[in-house]
Amino acid sequence: MLFKVVKKIYFILFICFFKLLLSQEGYSDYYKLRQKFENLEENDSRAFPFLQPYIEKAKKEKNYEKLVQGYKDGVFFSPENEVKLKYADSMIAVASQSKVGDLQSIAYLEKGIIYYYHYKKFQQALNEYLKAYEYAKNTKNEYLKYQNLYHMGVVKSYLGYYEDASELFQKSLAYYSKEKSRKDLGSNAIYNNKRAYLNCLHQLLICYRNLGQYSETDYAIQTGLAEIGDNPEYAQEKGYFLLSKGISEYRNNKFQSALNNLNQSLPSIKKGRDFARLSVDYYYIGKTYFGLKNTKESMKYFRKVDSIFTKHQFILPELRENYEILIDQSKKEKNQEQQLYYTNQLLKADSIMSKDFIYLSPKIHKDYDAKTLLDEKEKLQKINYFGTVIIIVLIIWAIGLGALLTRRHKKAKEIKQKYVLLEEKFTVQHDETLPILPIAAPVEERRSSLNESKVEELLQKLKTFEEKKEFTQKGLTISKLATQLNTNSNYLSQVVNEHKGVNFNKYLSELRINYITNLLFENKEYLKYNIETLAKECGIASRQNFSDLFYEINGIRPTDFIKNRREEIEENS
Repeated sequence: MLFKVVKKIYFILFICFFKLLLSQEGYSDYYKLRQKFENLEENDSRAFPFLQPYIEKAKKEKNYEKLVQGYKDGVFFSPENEVKLKYADSMIAVASQSKVGDLQSIAYLEKGIIYYYHYKKFQQALNEYLKAYEYAKNTKNEYLKYQNLYHMGVVKSYLGYYEDASELFQKSLAYYSKEKSRKDLGSNAIYNNKRAYLNCLHQLLICYRNLGQYSETDYAIQTGLAEIGDNPEYAQEKGYFLLSKGISEYRNNKFQSALNNLNQSLPSIKKGRDFARLSVDYYYIGKTYFGLKNTKESMKYFRKVDSIFTKHQFILPELRENYEILIDQSKKEKNQEQQLYYTNQLLKADSIMSKDFIYLSPKIHKDYDAKTLLDEKEKLQKINYFGTVIIIVLIIWAIGLGALLTRRHKKAKEIKQKYVLLEEKFTVQHDETLPILPIAAPVEERRSSLNESKVEELLQKLKTFEEKKEFTQKGLTISKLATQLNTNSNYLSQVVNEHKGVNFNKYLSELRINYITNLLFENKEYLKYNIETLAKECGIASRQNFSDLFYEINGIRPTDFIKNRREEIEENS
């Protein structure tokens, strides 16, 4: 069951959630107002003189988050259940206006808690829980997620679906167990998470007990009591674990020990106004006295259970035997009036539980279990869809990679072939009888307008220019070379065109590229140079121009040439 302390934990963590959302506001007026009442106990109406200005300020500023918080405070501090419901309805209205899913989930969950905890009206509670669940399906608020799981577990436990309920409580327990042990949280957050952990553990052991898993039940009791120790801050939780311990000892016929623990648990349960758990306590005290053969005392506690049922019109299924015992005792005492009264009470209790079961069982299966399965199915379908997309992408990537590798292999093969041809060309040119210079045009294509003796003189000068590697001069132009050769640009250009078979720029480029290519073949030290250095070495100003000319003349990029030359040297060595 959800007890008063769980409501307080939920309330405190809700406050923390809002503080996180609005932390950028720092110590605002809202914060200062809340400081005046937030540490008061639940149901303490002294909070309202400070709470009302908080609510009015939020209304005036149309601050939905703060207004929902104000109404949340109204639920917590109001001592009257009817007023709590009014504040819860205001929460829902404002949360709906905000269109914030988490706020809407929190508001509906709060109203469900009121119906459950203060009225034990499971039908109304479940309706609100299911609305909260819808809004929280995609939430990133972990606390809200496990609050929903917890309350669905409470309903399932009430219906007798203990295995299903235990699964939900185990999930919540794992979450709170992790949260209570976090070192990066403040003391208050750890305290609240520990309380939530203890209440989940208590709900879980109730499931274990009803499933007949008594060793798990006893272990959970020991774990809870060890976790609490003598810490007075967890007196409420200790009362629940002492109650469970008393029930366990009664089951093992340790009646006196059971009676001691059951009586020790009473004060905190009474203080918490948890009439459902109080009924369980009275019932087992009565059963224990019955085991001790103290019928008179046992009947007194069984009648207390009946008084609580009469007042609240609610009884837990496990207490049905309470009326069977009272009916049997009335028969023994031959008290027909009393027998008829308790028979009618039993019939009324059966009717209430039956109506709850008829309404709750199909609804929780249809609106929660079925939707949960559908949600899981949708998630799996999304996973499968994304998996398919990933596979398709990987296939496309593999095809693309294969095509790229094939293309690279083909290109590398072509480069290798060009390198081999270039190597063969320079191997032939190493024969001293053959020049490594541009090939001259055929004699029949030469023009006859030039003076033959002057042409021969100029050709001789060009030969010297080539042999001395003067073409490696930086910034060399046809004008500069004409001046150096004591001729004019037009005459030099015509001689180069007719006798070298190319224009001057092409002639100069071929001299330079052939020169650097030959160096790269003959001297492996040049293979260590970068492209800029090689360009400067042969008189070319820019890296890009050098690379383009090298490719144009040799049919291969200088980087590819160097790579192949290095590989060849490594293979030969």
